[in-house]
Amino acid sequence: MKHQSVLSSKVVGVAVAVVAVACVIAFLKSESSRAVDPRGSQGTSSNSTASQPATSVDLSPSQLNSIKIAPVGTYVFPVEKEAVGSISLADDLSVQVFPSYQGKIINALVELGDNVRKGQPLYTIESPDLIQAESTLISAAATLELTTKELTRAGDLKGTNGVSERELEQAISDQQTAEGALKAARDAVHVFGKSEAEIDKIITSRRTDPALMVLSPIAGQVTSFNAPQGLFVQPGNAPAPYTVANVTVKWMLADVSESDVSLFHPGEPVEVNVPAYPTRVFKGRITKVYEAVDPNTHRESVRAEISDPKNELRPGMLANFVIRVHAPVESIALPANGVVRESDGSMTAWVTTNRRHFVQRVIKTGLRTDGQVQILAGLQQGELAVTDGAVFLSNMLQAPPSD
Repeated sequence: MKHQSVLSSKVVGVAVAVVAVACVIAFLKSESSRAVDPRGSQGTSSNSTASQPATSVDLSPSQLNSIKIAPVGTYVFPVEKEAVGSISLADDLSVQVFPSYQGKIINALVELGDNVRKGQPLYTIESPDLIQAESTLISAAATLELTTKELTRAGDLKGTNGVSERELEQAISDQQTAEGALKAARDAVHVFGKSEAEIDKIITSRRTDPALMVLSPIAGQVTSFNAPQGLFVQPGNAPAPYTVANVTVKWMLADVSESDVSLFHPGEPVEVNVPAYPTRVFKGRITKVYEAVDPNTHRESVRAEISDPKNELRPGMLANFVIRVHAPVESIALPANGVVRESDGSMTAWVTTNRRHFVQRVIKTGLRTDGQVQILAGLQQGELAVTDGAVFLSNMLQAPPSD
């Protein structure tokens, strides 16, 4: 009996020890579940996640240094559309400078890239038409000189009965005809760009000047040059010897989706960025929305004039165009570092009430501007939320931190 009593005491002792160990294990599991609440199955959708109990994380004072917390506020978001296009010279401010008459180029007076003023000589040609006009001028001047002498002689002889009245009248008529012919010849040479002084010099020297000077019709910059010496050129026969353009205004040409065409209208402001000047913004306005849609890409061209007073933009440059299509809207916003895209594609943020316990919340986002993200659903203005380091909290769900 004594042996059985001792055995019973040992059995009871072992049972008490087993129960104690089980209690300790249960207590430890309970404490662990308070620290991190599991998210559930990874294969569930965002809708099923939203219906489950909220995921939460508790941070220690040292871990709080890894994040920033602030009340949820608002931000004014511009409603914009972006498109990629290219820079071009303004066609309506660019002039191909052809000669008015055919001829052979004698001298090119300016080079590619030179700035020129209106009326500045660009090149000279040897024009057979000018030579013919000057020859007619010299002949007309000689004829006038001869008829003037004849009229003077007839007038002197009239009183001595040396000439008849009819001969005097004929001399007067010939002199008037010669004066008219000379005036017409001077006007013809003047059309070629010769000044009155140059015309007088041709008459006095009795020598033709075959050089026809071609002037710039506008002030601007020489943007193309095809004028080698000796080249025979004709009016309107491409390529033009020179092209001069006003380079302080450029065109931007962008292709936009046909579904967005109704958003673009002439007069709307645009902002242009180019890789060559990443920190610069060039301002402009839409001037034309083309009506044709490319049947292959289903995109439509939009043109805008961009102010470029320092001539920094170059034709052919790739550019990113931002076009404001509506008035800005004020909306609840969160800094981009406070928003996390989860592996299932959902967008989440972290909120808190005591700056120690954080709850993950599924949100719906909209516009993004200047590091701010528009929040369409999931947060309320004034709530405390993580504004920097939200991804740190999301990572803790995958690998809970140990103290």
